Amino acid sequence: MCKLVGTFVLLLLLSLDSRDCSASSQDDKITLNSVQHWAVKLGSELSSFGEVITRKKRVQESFKSAQIESRDGEKLVQSMADDIRAMMELKVSAVKRIVEAAENMAFDKQSEPVPEDYQFYNSKEMDEPYDEVSITTTAEPDFNLENWIVRPPTKSAHLQLNAHFYNIPVNTNFSSVHVPTNVYAWADDVIKGIHWSEGLDTHFINNYQSDPTLSWQYFGSSTGFMRHYPAMKWRADPVDIYDCRTRAWYMEAAASPKDVVILVDRSGSMTGQRRDIAKHVVTNILDTLGNNDFVNVMTFADTVEEIVPCFEDSLVQATMGNLRELKLGLDNFETMEIANFSAALTRAFELLEIYRNNSGGANCNQAIMLVTDGVPYNYKELFEKYNWKYDTPVRVFTYLIGREVKVADVREVKWMACANRGFYVHLSTLAEVRERVLEHVNVLARPLVLQRETHPVVWTPVYANVTDPKVADYLWEQRERAEQKERFMSQRRDKTHFNSETEQNRRWKITQMKQGQYSELGNSQYQLMTSVSMPVYDLRHNENITENVLINEAYWVSVTKEHSYVHNQSQSVEENGQKEMRIARLLGVAGTDVALSEIQALMTPYKIGVNGYAFIVTNNGYILIHPDLRPVYQQILKPSYNSVDMIEVELFDDDRGPRNFSKELTALRQEIIDQRTGNKIMNVKYHMDDMKRASRAKKHYFWTGISESPFTLVVAIPENYGRHRITPPPNDDIHRLSLTFKNISAQQFLLDKWSVHPDWLYCRHYERSFSSPEEELSYFLERVARPGWRWPAKPRPPEHHKNKGHERHNGTSDGRERTKASNSTPRNEYYCDHGLMQALVYDAINTAWFNKSITESASNETAPLTKVIGLLPRLKFIERFGYIVAFMATHSGLTRWQTHPPREHENSSDTRFEFGKQWPRAIDEVWYRRAVEQHYVDPLSYVYSVEMNTEKVPLNVSAAVVTAAHAVFHGDGHRKAPAAVVGYQFQHDRLAEWFFNITATCENNKGCCASNAWDCFLVDSNGWIIVSEDGNHTGLFFGKIRPDIMTRLVEDEVYKTIHVVDYQAVCFREKKTTNPAGTLLTPLENVRLVLAWFLATSVWLYNTITVGLAQGSVYTFDDVAYQNYENDEETDDPFLTKPPTARIERDFEKLVLINRTRPTPCDREMYLYQLDYSNLNEKLNKPLKECDRPFYVQLVNFTNMLLVVVDANCPKEEGSVFSVEPTEVLYNETLPCLKHIHPLYRKQPVSCIRSHPEESNIDMCGRASIPGRNMFWIPLAVVFIYTYL
Repeated sequence: MCKLVGTFVLLLLLSLDSRDCSASSQDDKITLNSVQHWAVKLGSELSSFGEVITRKKRVQESFKSAQIESRDGEKLVQSMADDIRAMMELKVSAVKRIVEAAENMAFDKQSEPVPEDYQFYNSKEMDEPYDEVSITTTAEPDFNLENWIVRPPTKSAHLQLNAHFYNIPVNTNFSSVHVPTNVYAWADDVIKGIHWSEGLDTHFINNYQSDPTLSWQYFGSSTGFMRHYPAMKWRADPVDIYDCRTRAWYMEAAASPKDVVILVDRSGSMTGQRRDIAKHVVTNILDTLGNNDFVNVMTFADTVEEIVPCFEDSLVQATMGNLRELKLGLDNFETMEIANFSAALTRAFELLEIYRNNSGGANCNQAIMLVTDGVPYNYKELFEKYNWKYDTPVRVFTYLIGREVKVADVREVKWMACANRGFYVHLSTLAEVRERVLEHVNVLARPLVLQRETHPVVWTPVYANVTDPKVADYLWEQRERAEQKERFMSQRRDKTHFNSETEQNRRWKITQMKQGQYSELGNSQYQLMTSVSMPVYDLRHNENITENVLINEAYWVSVTKEHSYVHNQSQSVEENGQKEMRIARLLGVAGTDVALSEIQALMTPYKIGVNGYAFIVTNNGYILIHPDLRPVYQQILKPSYNSVDMIEVELFDDDRGPRNFSKELTALRQEIIDQRTGNKIMNVKYHMDDMKRASRAKKHYFWTGISESPFTLVVAIPENYGRHRITPPPNDDIHRLSLTFKNISAQQFLLDKWSVHPDWLYCRHYERSFSSPEEELSYFLERVARPGWRWPAKPRPPEHHKNKGHERHNGTSDGRERTKASNSTPRNEYYCDHGLMQALVYDAINTAWFNKSITESASNETAPLTKVIGLLPRLKFIERFGYIVAFMATHSGLTRWQTHPPREHENSSDTRFEFGKQWPRAIDEVWYRRAVEQHYVDPLSYVYSVEMNTEKVPLNVSAAVVTAAHAVFHGDGHRKAPAAVVGYQFQHDRLAEWFFNITATCENNKGCCASNAWDCFLVDSNGWIIVSEDGNHTGLFFGKIRPDIMTRLVEDEVYKTIHVVDYQAVCFREKKTTNPAGTLLTPLENVRLVLAWFLATSVWLYNTITVGLAQGSVYTFDDVAYQNYENDEETDDPFLTKPPTARIERDFEKLVLINRTRPTPCDREMYLYQLDYSNLNEKLNKPLKECDRPFYVQLVNFTNMLLVVVDANCPKEEGSVFSVEPTEVLYNETLPCLKHIHPLYRKQPVSCIRSHPEESNIDMCGRASIPGRNMFWIPLAVVFIYTYL
């Protein structure tokens, strides 16, 4: 036997050395037998080598004591849903405590005066972490202003990095306050709220102590500030545009869903600043809408027109994509003619009535937002006809635009709002728009506040933690600006090189790479969240309301409104003996974030298994969690990342075109959205490797609703190998390990070169941080081995005691006892998944031998071949095979690896580039998933792959490695399940040498692959080249190199085409430039242009002289030139652009300019390929027919590779080049329009509180613009002159 093995090894080494076939003549032919012989020999040798290196048989024996358990999908999905629901109850309970505490504190303390020396922790002005000297915020430099008020400095605090809060510097001893840029922190109502809400710190801390999994807790006030726990330094890059009142968790909790029609006056008087203010009003209204709201924007003059034509006569769901389309449409309307208010109001009322009668849209609140600069009269007859006779279902909000308004306009416009349960706002500047627009949220919240008892619990769709979605366009614009500057500088440095064809082609390729990159690296900078929130009510029923009222269009008077009339504020309530005014005020919204990673950890992916997954769908059909949710594009959030539909991610294999969804699929989607419990088997297709590979399979879907939430949990399991799973034997408990091995911890079996799945929840410590998942796991393995270890129970929410009425404000002893009891609840400092830990320890013990090198373990092996290969001299092994990395990954997420032979002087401290550090995700790695799939094609085969070589991600062929993976199944007779995947990695050039040495031997040593007459390739099961005579072909798609041969292979059904559509793609639309052609050049317009030119020239001359003298030594000539170039490019008024000189024309050629673009959601489709194994031998065993069929194809034994041998003497057939690159799907409509034309089913939210009988007692329905003294009147005057002259 040893003699036979030695002979085999000798032949193996000789095959690696032999290259005795020289180039043959063109008449030399290769026979089919030769190609078949090569395929068998190469496959057999690779298989034998793989078994030796991976020790596959021993791995299989390691799991012989494991049990096979049937996977019950219905029980699995129900168990996961119960765990997620329990976790959600904990979060809801914490928010309820914040709400109750906030309402009580506000009732008792919001009328208390704030001390003049009061200080609070301002998030924007917190100290940087690890400052040696405490730095406090001081007042601004002394401007010697007459009314300058010196405020006390912000409290200083020390912040420390906290792993639980994503390594952000925080202080868990208190909360801090974020105040938006447009809100003055020391305004009376704002500072009072900050003052009384300071008492929430105790409840924040108690919540965090009782539930250490809690993330950020916060209270967002209706006045604009947000108190959040823990305290942190608020970072805004580049500016702070965050306002909690425009975030989903606030908007959806503050009021029930709503249908909104926005009417914008576009008559001839709505020009200049009025038009700008109107657009800003509409934009801010849209920012207050969420996925459960419906909206449309119409402009009206003589006619009424939708701002987006395809949204005609309808309301659209307020998704990010639709809102973006509406905002872009605002740039297109022009002012003209006379406003027809009657037509506009009639159109709006009739549209809302249709939706109200059909229970469509939001099916709750309805509102009309009227934006105008004046009305001829109040149109009472229209309100009587369309609104009042139905008990006023539609609220009317009016926004009067303009600094100079008529008293009649104020009276009529305000009456329209007050008579229809709405609110009136007068706006004269852009700066006040945000605050005034948000008034409508408080009005819509009145029915909620008046009913007092019910606090709807709201769960938001997915969103990114702090980043505002509006920043995405800005970040892209900044990126293009940087690119434009780089091009400008490059041309100035070397114009000849920049203008060369080679350089332009290189830059074009870079642009294509940026606009087509699917490898969305950098997602980790965004923490994806959902939030649970509840409204906080002002429990007071009456209050003195102070307003600023314009008297006789001459002066403003501060008055206090009463129940039926107003009186001067200087007169006290007691003196007049009058009642206070009825109020129903929303104090704000309380909530907490729930990281999606925390929910994913409860989905127990190890129970679902390889190529299975769980995901969550919202009531709108949108994805909350899904492994294929890709919200980030080139480190920027996608424009519609939070409204990705379920059927845009689950690609069902029904051979339909893009967005042509089948009835079967939409019916399945509806059952899931309706939170029913069910299951169904579907044919699906899915992609891997950055959408470069695709596969087909049958998946079994199981779903059930998560109670008390709008979410449905879905589990997808492969139909064949997903039916069963590996489990440790019941008598193999972790505790018995210490007895069996005499108090030896399981850590002893994990000593070197191992990793665990970084996203799985094995054990988590809430009070300690660890540098890696492996370090945390090692800590717990040591603790488990100690006496007295107890597995922690799953946390459950404490009982929430709710008082009724005003008993909550009395501070009774019962309340204090409950608070004391809740504070004494024992805190679990850690949590462990018992089942996963059990599986991991079992795998660790039974595969501990893998730590030994192949040479070391070979001496204990009985297989002669293993001994011979393992005992090869080190230098001889390296010479023949190079360094080989053998690896193994198990179903429990454990990955082990060994390098053979061990590298000398290996740096053990730097493990970043080791196998398990680069590919630690075990069953989620592509090579693991493909190996398990391949088992059902050929259980003895290995899956070979090489990194792909594309124009977007070029491959360094000289450093390329080949990965071979093989699935190890364990069975008990009629059942089997994947236990592990073994494999090895080695240098690509070693495989190429191996391949060409074998194919250099053929009949009569003529016509071999070494001959110039033949081109030989190894192509994998998806059509990617693994080996070619031309090394530069490595990693390329075979259809790109030989499209004629690939065409024949597809026609012969050797490869089958898989059509994949990416519904989350991003395309680039060219930005529209401002067009001044519509300006009417009247005599006054000419005067305006002359004055504007004179003013601008004066300002420009002054700035040029002063700034140039002050900063001339700082900026280089190139910087100044580029800034001037940027300014010229962005000038909207062409009359202000100077005629370019000859030098400028020479320096600023069109070649240097980029096309400014805007990322836009779109669909992209691609055609990928997969080897079809059905009747494969019949398809492949075909003879060569001269140049009619100038190739042979054979499957390489025990692999997923095809050996393709092509007659190089035959000319390549002309034809289209195969491409796997995605191309945009072109529709007749824009994507938002297409989705609107073909709407999908959604489930309306359960909670709807839209009216209350006591609301008629509330008289507050309007607020005027409040002018203030502006000491910076000179620059504003310049802007005014420039705008209006």
